[in-house]
Amino acid sequence: MKISYKWLQDYVDVKLKPDVVAEYLTSTGLEVEGIIDYGSIPGGLNDVVIGEVMECAKHPDADKLTVCSVDIGSGELLKIVCGSPNVNTGQKVPVAIIGAELFPYDKEESFTIKKVKIRGITSEGMICAEDELGLGPSHDGIMVLDRNAVTGTPAADYFGVYKDKVFE
Repeated sequence: MKISYKWLQDYVDVKLKPDVVAEYLTSTGLEVEGIIDYGSIPGGLNDVVIGEVMECAKHPDADKLTVCSVDIGSGELLKIVCGSPNVNTGQKVPVAIIGAELFPYDKEESFTIKKVKIRGITSEGMICAEDELGLGPSHDGIMVLDRNAVTGTPAADYFGVYKDKVFE
């Protein structure tokens, strides 16, 4: 049987850490074999933040690429090479920063964002589409968020991602 820690908290006023709850459950005869991490979105959108595209310019060596300057609220602009045709100045967008592990929709393997050179220009992150974040199947272009989205906000907060522990 599997029991959600959040579900348990709906019925019992529990303020103890999940591992302590697991010990108490086991000591009362309900053996907990393990604790599983659960997220409403695989990977929890860790290291993905809301950014604002401050500037866009055509890539000098590629017709279908754009070089963007993106503000992610850190005080410095990131230079990101983007292949999406719908990227424009002034947009609020989800940005995966270097080190982010993404779990694309309908794919079995994740991938990690690295600092890379794309046709001679260094890209310091990735402006993401819905499917790249695991939020849905759309790959029609990057996700353009509401203009009121706050730059620098963790994407997990913006999209309401939650994490839980599941007792097995």
